Amino acid sequence: MTDSDLARQVRDVSRLTGEFVLRSGRTATEYFDKYQFEADPVLLDRLAEQMAVLIPEGTEVLAGLEMGGIAVVTALGRHAQLPCAFVRKQAKQYGTARLAEGAEVAGRRVLVVEDVVTSGGQVVISTGELRRLGAHVDHALCVIDRQEGGAEALARDGIKLRALLTRADLS
Repeated sequence: MTDSDLARQVRDVSRLTGEFVLRSGRTATEYFDKYQFEADPVLLDRLAEQMAVLIPEGTEVLAGLEMGGIAVVTALGRHAQLPCAFVRKQAKQYGTARLAEGAEVAGRRVLVVEDVVTSGGQVVISTGELRRLGAHVDHALCVIDRQEGGAEALARDGIKLRALLTRADLS
């Protein structure tokens, strides 16, 4: 979905090999250290610019998932000129005690934004929480789809995954 130079840059700064335990509990021999491309302002801006064209028509709010999705959604919001919500893994117990900070999500078409999708587990959980808050969510957008069942898991929950890059793009 994007040029090979951008994929090469992401691969060069973020691809690690070894043995890694993923959020899902599975072990992988390849890992994409998302913080490496998120911490590079020039590369992150280029990724966000390319991702902006993948935002579904009618989207009203971009919702970045804690923690890596926050950097991505902030950069993406600048390019898309859309308000952002920052979604916690669980509502804080103090202050506003909100799950989603920033833009209001209730009654709005919300696009969930994540950095890397493997199993899709956190996107499914967070989408369920956003829907309970009244958000209309039927799409998610990520920088990298590891192509390990995440898109299928999301589809079972009525969420269509769009990815800027796939594992195949980064080979």
